[in-house]
Amino acid sequence: MHFRKDRQGNELSILGYGCMRFPQTMGKINLKETEQQIMAAIKAGVNYFDTAYVYGGSEAALGEVLERNGVRGQVAIATKLPHYLIKSKAGMEKLFQEQLRRLKTDYIDYYLMHMLTDVDTWERMKALGIQEWLEEKKAAGVIRQVGFSYHGNSDMFCKLLDAYDWDFCQIQYNYMDEHSQAGRKGLHYAHAKGLPVIIMEPLRGGKLVNRLPEEAREIFAAHAVKHTPAQWAFRWLWNQPEVTCVLSGMNSMEMVEDNAQTASTASVGELTTEDDAMLRKVADAINAKMKVGCTGCGYCMPCPKNVDIPGAFAAYNRRYSEGRFAALREYAMNTVMRKTCTAASNCVGCGKCEQHCPQHIAIREELHNAQKELEGPIYRTARKVVSKLKLFG
Repeated sequence: MHFRKDRQGNELSILGYGCMRFPQTMGKINLKETEQQIMAAIKAGVNYFDTAYVYGGSEAALGEVLERNGVRGQVAIATKLPHYLIKSKAGMEKLFQEQLRRLKTDYIDYYLMHMLTDVDTWERMKALGIQEWLEEKKAAGVIRQVGFSYHGNSDMFCKLLDAYDWDFCQIQYNYMDEHSQAGRKGLHYAHAKGLPVIIMEPLRGGKLVNRLPEEAREIFAAHAVKHTPAQWAFRWLWNQPEVTCVLSGMNSMEMVEDNAQTASTASVGELTTEDDAMLRKVADAINAKMKVGCTGCGYCMPCPKNVDIPGAFAAYNRRYSEGRFAALREYAMNTVMRKTCTAASNCVGCGKCEQHCPQHIAIREELHNAQKELEGPIYRTARKVVSKLKLFG
């Protein structure tokens, strides 16, 4: 495992464990599998674990595994304050104490403002006393470093970087988002300020691996240097010295082992001009097929009308990357074959989802497009049959 240093000189593994997608069984975190994978990652050298208050069951599962195996001191925990739920300084304290209990620890190594959107939001938090509260926690040693996670454009990201003396930051960044989101501009600005940069969505929620169009796969296959699509995505990131740690939402032993192996061999400057050109061709091939730039982050959920927004967009995009049959099958499985139908046609246009979308997608418009494309006569018939038979009632 290779390591890069944070602002205080601590060494962080270049591969971080994203704890949002622990393996599940029957809708609940499978603690046995989660423990096996976490311990395998630690053995491989991973020492940065990223969770959040709103990742259902994640903090508690991580805390239990670390305590049971006596490895809390070997790793750094990063978790997040959901500022959008906070209305007072007392509320910050109450929530933070709950996080400590869940994580079975008396300090947090890296504490983030979760999905900080803009300077105005930070000013609102300052008015509630967040700045004084954070300084008190840092002085007491219960919060070691303070940062924020961000989805949005590079200009606002740079303004947020200047709004407080942050210790680190976290951005969405990959070879598809090189010039969107915070982008390369934001990455370099943070690095110039001496801030470690944690990367999320390196594979765009798995889309840069599992849902590549055939043209992109052919480009990878024809290239002289052979890596899997996931390995290329990680190597593109670790090729850049400004990247400190890349999070992967690992939920299988195969993913842990493969990512750890890649992290042990990747290095700054290893990609050639031919490699970069190949990845630009892959990005062009993906963009040619993509209808909606949804990463599947889930911040738009829950929908008050039970629309599975990420699921609808995944099937809609799949229609153009893998064909109609694959898309319709996925869409039917994810909407009809449930106790409560989650179809795009449930949308009433309230717009609540768009207020929380980090990608600023025109969700209502795109759901209407997805509905027209996916909810044809066959789909409508299947929906009626399932409803009549009450298969999931």
